[in-house]
Amino acid sequence: CGTVFLPGFPLKLKPSAKNQLKKKKKKLFVSLVLCDITQKGYEKKRTKLIGAYFPQAPGMDPSIGQERRTPVTPSSSSRYHRRRSSGSRDERYRSDVHTEAVQAALAKHKERKMAVPMPSKRRSLVVQTSMDAYTPPDTSSGSEGEGQGYGTSSSREGSISMEHWIGRAIHGTSSTTTTTSSTASSSSSSTRSGGSGAAAGRLADVLAQHVHISNHSAPPDVTGYTNNTSNTTATDGIQVERAPGAGTAAQRQTPKYGNAELMETGDGVPVSSRVSAKIQQLVNTLKRPKRPPLREFFVDDFEELLEVQQPDPNQPKAEGAQMVVMRGEQLGVVTNWPPSLEAALQRWGTISPKAPCLTTMDTNGKPLYVLTYGKLWSRSVKVAYNLLHKLGTKQEPLVRPGDRVALVFPNNDPAAFMTAFYGCLLAEVVPVPIEVPLTRKDAGSQQIGFLLGSCGVTVALTSDACHKGLPKSPTGEIPQFKGWPKVLWFVTESKHLSKPPRDWFPHIKDANQDNAYIEYKTCKDGSVLGVTVMRIAMLTHCQAITQSCSYTEAETIVNVLDFKKDVGLWHAVLTTKGLRPEVICPCASSPEALTVAIRRPLEEGTTPPGRGILSMQGLSHGVIRVDSEEKLSVLTLQDVGSVMPGGMMCVVKPEGVPQLCKTDEIGELCVCTVATGSSYYGLAGMTKNTFEVFPVSNSGVPVSEFPFTRTGLLGFIGPAGLIFVAGKMDGLMVVGGRRHNADDIVATALAVEPMKFVYRGRIAVFSITVLHDERIVVVAEQRPDSTEEDSFQWMSRVLQAIDSIHQVGVYCLALVPSNTLPKTPLGGIHLSETKQLFLEGALHPCNVLMCPHTCVTNLPKPRQKQPGTNVLMNVGVDSVFEVWDHHIKQPQVKYVSLTTGNMYLRAFIQEMIFLSHLFLFLIPFLLFIFLLVLLRDRSCGTIASSLTCVQLHKRAEKIAAMLGERGHLQDGDHVALVYPPGIDLIVAFYGCLYAGCVPITVRPPHPQNIATTLPTVKMIVEVSRSVCVMTTQLISKLLRSKEACTAVDFRTWPPVMDTDDLPKKKPPLLYKPSNSDTLAYLDFSVSTTGMLAGVKMSHTATSAFCRSIKLQCELYPSREVAICLDPYCGLGFVLWCLCSVYSGHQSILIPPSELEVNPALWLSAVSQYKVRDTFCSYSVMELCTKGLGLQTDSLKSRGLDLSRVRTCVVVAEERPRIALTQSFSKLFKDLGLHPRAVSTSFGCRVNLAICLQGTSGPDPTTVYVDMRALRHDRVRLVERGSPHSLPLMESGKILPGVRIIIANPETKGPMGESHLGEIWVHSGHNASGYFTVYGDEALQSDHFNSRLSFGDTQTVWARTGYLGFLRRTELTDASGERHDALYVVGALEEAMELRGMRYHPIDIETSVIRTHKSITECAVFTWTNLLVVVVELDGSEQEALDLVPLVTNVVLEEHYLIVGVVVVVDIGVIPINSRGEKQRMHLRDGFLADQLDPIYVAYNM
Repeated sequence: CGTVFLPGFPLKLKPSAKNQLKKKKKKLFVSLVLCDITQKGYEKKRTKLIGAYFPQAPGMDPSIGQERRTPVTPSSSSRYHRRRSSGSRDERYRSDVHTEAVQAALAKHKERKMAVPMPSKRRSLVVQTSMDAYTPPDTSSGSEGEGQGYGTSSSREGSISMEHWIGRAIHGTSSTTTTTSSTASSSSSSTRSGGSGAAAGRLADVLAQHVHISNHSAPPDVTGYTNNTSNTTATDGIQVERAPGAGTAAQRQTPKYGNAELMETGDGVPVSSRVSAKIQQLVNTLKRPKRPPLREFFVDDFEELLEVQQPDPNQPKAEGAQMVVMRGEQLGVVTNWPPSLEAALQRWGTISPKAPCLTTMDTNGKPLYVLTYGKLWSRSVKVAYNLLHKLGTKQEPLVRPGDRVALVFPNNDPAAFMTAFYGCLLAEVVPVPIEVPLTRKDAGSQQIGFLLGSCGVTVALTSDACHKGLPKSPTGEIPQFKGWPKVLWFVTESKHLSKPPRDWFPHIKDANQDNAYIEYKTCKDGSVLGVTVMRIAMLTHCQAITQSCSYTEAETIVNVLDFKKDVGLWHAVLTTKGLRPEVICPCASSPEALTVAIRRPLEEGTTPPGRGILSMQGLSHGVIRVDSEEKLSVLTLQDVGSVMPGGMMCVVKPEGVPQLCKTDEIGELCVCTVATGSSYYGLAGMTKNTFEVFPVSNSGVPVSEFPFTRTGLLGFIGPAGLIFVAGKMDGLMVVGGRRHNADDIVATALAVEPMKFVYRGRIAVFSITVLHDERIVVVAEQRPDSTEEDSFQWMSRVLQAIDSIHQVGVYCLALVPSNTLPKTPLGGIHLSETKQLFLEGALHPCNVLMCPHTCVTNLPKPRQKQPGTNVLMNVGVDSVFEVWDHHIKQPQVKYVSLTTGNMYLRAFIQEMIFLSHLFLFLIPFLLFIFLLVLLRDRSCGTIASSLTCVQLHKRAEKIAAMLGERGHLQDGDHVALVYPPGIDLIVAFYGCLYAGCVPITVRPPHPQNIATTLPTVKMIVEVSRSVCVMTTQLISKLLRSKEACTAVDFRTWPPVMDTDDLPKKKPPLLYKPSNSDTLAYLDFSVSTTGMLAGVKMSHTATSAFCRSIKLQCELYPSREVAICLDPYCGLGFVLWCLCSVYSGHQSILIPPSELEVNPALWLSAVSQYKVRDTFCSYSVMELCTKGLGLQTDSLKSRGLDLSRVRTCVVVAEERPRIALTQSFSKLFKDLGLHPRAVSTSFGCRVNLAICLQGTSGPDPTTVYVDMRALRHDRVRLVERGSPHSLPLMESGKILPGVRIIIANPETKGPMGESHLGEIWVHSGHNASGYFTVYGDEALQSDHFNSRLSFGDTQTVWARTGYLGFLRRTELTDASGERHDALYVVGALEEAMELRGMRYHPIDIETSVIRTHKSITECAVFTWTNLLVVVVELDGSEQEALDLVPLVTNVVLEEHYLIVGVVVVVDIGVIPINSRGEKQRMHLRDGFLADQLDPIYVAYNM
C-alpha cells in the first residue's frame, strides 16, 4: 500500500501525494468517459500527470516530464476553487482537443518562418506600459457573452457518424487544418486569405544589409525576386538587391548606432539600416503572397471597381431536400395547473407556507438564507401594496397598474429579487430587471438608460445593501447615471415597507396578453432593446419547461446562472445523486424566443445522443458536411434537445426573405409558440421583422398561417428532431463571403500559450467594416509582466494559428494593459464598447499589429498603361485646349487720371529695364515719400524703422562704396546677404546693384538651432559662389562664436563684412549694365521636394516681373501694401524688396517671426494703416487662425477693422488650401473681412509668380473634381458633395504677359481639356535657368527651354513641375472676356505612383488628419513602393498606438491603398519651410536615417 506501479519501474509516493494523484487520475478518467478527450489524449495526459510526480527514469520516453507543470497542492487547489467560485475565470473557451489542434497547426509553421519587422517603440513609452503602470488585478467575475477564460468545452470527439441521418450529405474538400468548437452556441466559418500564414515567424530587427537605390523617383520593384548573383546579398534566405559601389558608400560614413550598418538614399544621404532593414524585411515578406496576383488592366471609364470575390466552383453547396417544419410534442393539459403564476404563488404560499422556496448558498456551499413560500407570498403582497399606495399621493399615485419599474439587485441576493419580481406581478406592474450600476459612466450605461427612458421608468426597486453600495454624491444623494432618466429609488426590505390593511388583497387574474415583464437584450452594435413577455407566454413557458424536464413537486433545482435574465430566470439544471451523463440536459435559449429547445432527461442506463463532427470548410459556406475527427479543421457539435412542447420550429436563410433552408444547410432557427416574447418595446418596425416572420417555401408559399419568431441562433435540425446550434447571429462575422464565429476565434487565440501571456483569458473579437468587407479585430489584455518580445511573439503565433485553423486573416491584433477593457456589470468584456473605443481611437493599446496586406484582397485592380499606345495621340490639335495669352494692358488705360506729362513719364518708366536706373530716375518724384515701413514692436505694433526714397538711395551708395573699397569686388561678383528681415536687407540689395554685384539673399542661422541651420547657410554661400558675405554686426559675431565654429569653421567662410558702420563717402561711379540679359540676382530656395535650387533672374525678367505685379494689383504711389512674408526667395522677396521701388507705393513690412509673440500684429497693422492689399503665407494665416480664434470679440472691441481690405493674397508654391482659407475668412468675417478678398497665388522655381489675384478680376472659382479620375490623370467635374469629390480652388488670376498650356510630362504633347498634365509657362519674367556650382545646368535646361512635340512647336516653354488643368469659366474680367482659371493639383516630383495610379500626398494627408483629434500634422511619402505615413501626435504618448488602425483604415477606405509603415512622432518633427510647405523628402531622409526619434513605428504586414 502506498505503492503505485508504472510499467517498467516501481516508484513510491507519500500518502498525501498519492491521494492527490488518485483524485486527478479519477478526474481524468471521468473526462474520458464523458468524451471530453479522446483515448489518445487520455493516454498523453495520464503520462504527463504521472511524470509530474516522479523523476524521469532511465529508459523512459524523453517526452514524459518535459512539460514544466507545477503539482497542484491542496492549498493551491483550494485557492483555485475559491477563484472559480467567485467567477473570476470563465471556462467556456478551454478545450484540450482544440488546444492540441492549435499546437499542431503552429508546429507546421516552425519550418517556414519569415522575417517580420517588430514595431519600434520609444523607450519612454515602453516604460510607461511596463508592469508598474498597470492597474492591480481585480476580482471581477466573468459573464456570458465575453471571451474570458478558457474553460471546459462542450465539444467532444469519439461520437457517432452523422452520415446515417444526413443521407444526402456530401463530404467537402478536406481541409489541411482543424479546430473544434468551444461552445455549443458558437458558429464557425472561414475564408481563404493569403499571406497570413507567413505573417509572423521570428522576431525581426536582426537583418542589416547595404542597400543603394540609384534614384528616389524610381524605387526598385518589390513584386518579384532578383536573381543577379553578382549584385545580390542573401541574408537568412532573403535576397536584397545591391547596387555596385554600395559597400564603399557605406564605408565612408560613421556608424551612429553600435552595430547598425549604414546605407545611402538616392541623394547620397547616409541613413541607418535600422529602419530601412525593417522596411526591407516587410518588403520581402510581402513578396511571397499566398493568393495569386491580381489581373492588371487599364481602367478607362474612371470607375475603380473593387475586386469581387469570385465564388469557388469547388466550394460545397447545399444539395439536400427542402426541410419541413418540425413540431414538438403536444403540450399536456393538467386540471390542477394554476391559471397564472400569481395564483400558483398564492396556492403554495397558503398551502405550504413553510416549504423552502429558495436557498442562497455561499462560496463554500453552505446555506446563507432560506426563503419559504409563505415569506415569499407575504413579502410580495407587501411590496405590491406599497408600490400602488405609498408612492405619490392618493390623487396622483407615482405607479399605476401597467407602468414599468426597474429592478436593480445584485447577483448575491436572489431572494430580494424574487420578492420584488412577484410583488410587481401582484401589483400588475411591469418589472424591467437590469444590472447594478457601479459607476456613473459604466460601459453600456447610456444604452440601459435609453431603454429605461423609452419604457417610462420612474421608480427603481432595490435592496437595502445595494442601495447603500450605490455611488453617492458629496451630499449623500444617488447621482443620475449617464443616460438614465430621473428615478426614485425604492427599497423593498420589509422594515422599510408599510404593512397592508387586513382587507387589502392583490387582484389575481388569469394569465392574459398583458405584459408581464421586460427583459433587456444587448445587440451587436451595443444598443439595448426591451423584449416584452406577456403573462400568457410566461405561464405557457413555465408549463412547457415543467413538462420537458418532468419537474415534480418537492424536487430541488440548483441554479448557477444569472437569475435576472435568460435561462437563469426561467429554470435551472436538474440534479440528482451524482453527475451522470444522462442527467446533463443542454438547452438553447434567446431573449426573443425564451427556451428554444431542451434535451429531455434520459432514463437511467440510456445512452446519450451522439455528437456530430462537421467540416468547418462546409460550415463557413453555410453547408453541413461530415468530417473525420483526425482533421484539425472540424467542429464537434452536441445537440440541445428537441422542440419545446406545443411549438413548431424551422430553419430559414439568415439574410433576405425568410425562405426555408435545405436539410444540409445552416440557417437561423425560428419558432412558433405562445411561449415567446411578443415585441421589442416601442419599436414596431423591428418587432415586425423579428416576432412576425412568415417563413416561405421555395415556391414562395407560407408554411404556416401563424407567425414565427426569429431566435437569433444559427443551426440546423438533425435526425430524430434533434436541434443543433452552431452559433449566434450577433457573433457572426462574414469575411470574404464566408462566415466565422467570434467565439471560435477566441478559443483559437486562447489556445496559444494562454497562461503565459493573456491576462485571465480576457480576449474580445469583433469585426469592423473596411473597404466594403468585414475585417476581424482581436483585442486581448496582456499580463503585467509581459515583455515587448513576448508580446510580439504571441501576436505572431496567434496570427499563424487563426490562419491555419480558420483560413482567415486577422486585420488587427491589439494588446491592452490588464484591467483596461470596458466591463459589463458582471465583470465581462463589454464587446460593443470595446469596438467603439477602437474605432474612436480611445482604446490605448500597448501593442498593435496590423495585417492589411494579408487580409484586404478586394482592392481595385491596378492600372497598367497599355504598351505601345499613347493616349494623347487620340487628342487632335483642334481639341487641345486653347493656350491662354494674357497681353499687358496699355498704361494709358489703367491710369486715365494722369496728366499728359505724367503719361509720358509712365511710358518712359516702362522702357527702363534696370531697377537701379529706375530708382535713380524716381528719386526726384518720390523724394520724401516713405517707401518702406518696418513694424517690429511686439507689444503694440508701432513703427520700428522707416526709409524714404532718398534715404534708401544714400545708404545704398555707401554699401556700394564699401564693397569697392573693403571687398575689392568686381562687376558680376556674387555677394551673400545674410540679414534678418528688415530694411538693412533691402539697402544691401540695392547697394550690390549699384556696385555691379549679384546679390543672393540668405536666411540667417537661428541662434537657438545654429547646429542645424548654419550648415544650410554655408551650403548656399558655397553653391552660389559668393566671394563675400554681408551681414549685421550681431550675426557676424554669431558666426565667430564657439558654437557656430563647432558646426562650421569660421576660417572656411569668405570675407564677412558687417554693414552697421558704413563709410561716409560715395562711390565714384555707379555701375551701369551693358546688357539687359545680365544677371540681376540669384534666388535660392528649398523646394517642396527637398531640392535646393538657385534660379538666375536677369534684369529684363526682374523688370517684367515687377511690371506684371503692378498692373495686376494696380499699385499706385498712394497705395499702402502690408507684407507679412519672408524676404529671402520667390514672390516674397520681390514684394519685399523690388515692387515698392518699381511702383513707388508704401510697403509695410512685418516679419512673420514677430507673429509668434503677437499674432495680432499683422491684422492690427492692416487695420491701422487702412491697407487695401496685403500678402501673407499659409504659415502666417494658420498662426492667426489658431492664435486669434478666441479673440475676435476682443479685437473688435479694440477697433480692429478689416473692411477696407480688397485683396488678401496667400503666396505659395502648392495647391490652394481651401480649408484654411475658408476658416480664415469665416473667423474674421465679424471684423469686416470680405470672403472674396482672400485668394491665393502660384509660383515655382522657373517662374516665381504665374498667378496672382488682382483687384479687377472676378472672384476665385472653386470646382469639384472626381478624385478617382485624378488618379488616372483625368479631370471630371462633379457636383459638390458627390462621393470621392475633391474641391479645388483657382490659384489666382493669371498675370499679364503670361501664357500657359497643359502638356503631357512624358510625351510633351498638349493635353485635352479633360486631362491632367504639367503646367508649362511662357512669360517675360521666366527665370533664365538654374545656377549650380557644378556647372551641370545643361541637365536641367529642359525645365526652361522645352517645346511641344506637336502643335505649336516653335514657342519655348518653361516646365513648372506641377500638375494642373485649365478651365474657361462663365465669368468675365474687366475687359469683358471670359475668365480663364488655372487649377494646381500638386507637384509632379511629389506625386506617388502606386498600383499604377498617381496619388498626391496632400489628399492622403487631409484624410489622415481628420481621423483623430490628436493628429495635428501629417506627411506621406513612399519608399521601396511602400506607403509611409508620418503623423504628429498632440497628446499623451499612450495615444500613439490608437492612431495606427485609424490611419490604416482611412487610407484604405478613401484611397484604396495599404499603408506600409505608420510613424508617430512629436509635434514639430515634420519639416516645414518658411512658406508653410512640408519638406517631405527631408522627412523621408530623416526617417531612413533614424533621426526622427519616433514615439512608435508600426510595420503593417
